[in-house]
Amino acid sequence: MNFALILFVLVVVTGAIWLLDHLWLKKRRPAGAKDPWWVEYGASFFPVILVVFLLRSFLAEPFKIPSGSMIPTLQVGDFILVNKYTYGIRLPVINKKVVSVNSPQRGDVMVFRYPENPSLDYIKRVVGLPGDKVSYQSKHLTINGQPVPLVKGEDYLNTERLYYTPRFVETLGPVQHEILIETDAPSSVSQPSQFQFRDNCHYNSYGVSCEVPPGHYFVMGDNRDNSQDSRFWGFVPDENIVGKAFFIWFNFGDLKRIGSFR
Repeated sequence: MNFALILFVLVVVTGAIWLLDHLWLKKRRPAGAKDPWWVEYGASFFPVILVVFLLRSFLAEPFKIPSGSMIPTLQVGDFILVNKYTYGIRLPVINKKVVSVNSPQRGDVMVFRYPENPSLDYIKRVVGLPGDKVSYQSKHLTINGQPVPLVKGEDYLNTERLYYTPRFVETLGPVQHEILIETDAPSSVSQPSQFQFRDNCHYNSYGVSCEVPPGHYFVMGDNRDNSQDSRFWGFVPDENIVGKAFFIWFNFGDLKRIGSFR
């Protein structure tokens, strides 16, 4: 469901009702006559819907985390806020950038439109920038030939499956964050799709190595062995970017998670 498009249509319809009533209908009604119900509701809802549309389009947009691909950073059921202007101002609905501000950086948690189905929003961590050579071989990440620092932490307890997964602290640029790596899971990438710039990637039994094309980004989930990401379906083009995730504002199952996102 394209909620931005629905909001836009509601803004247009209620705005048209408000304008029509203000310029023409109100002058034709007898003095003291009650507004028709459709005029009353349309004119009343217009400013509210307009404010919501502008805030959601240009400042911050709420999202709910639907899967475990970003565990332990983000949990299923987390409600997060996404900064809509940090990577540039984009026109709502068509998502066309009109003002450039900043570019995604390594370590950012980014929301974007899934390249294979732009009607879906995905969230992953930015690993590779345009021009980077990213290699994930035998579960070790290197960028431009430099190993990404990784420090072992306490094992993570999966409360649904009741088993422990090795947890590590990874450093991408200035960002330190936790990731999960299942040491007994296969290193190879199973059935990658035939995505655009597929020739930029080389697959083997140990993993994948890719050169990120201009205007694109290589993203991965923090739950490395339970994430469908750039290893499988390719690069995220700049025009698919929605914004940068920055805050957990609610979780029905665990109130302590509010504000815990880093």
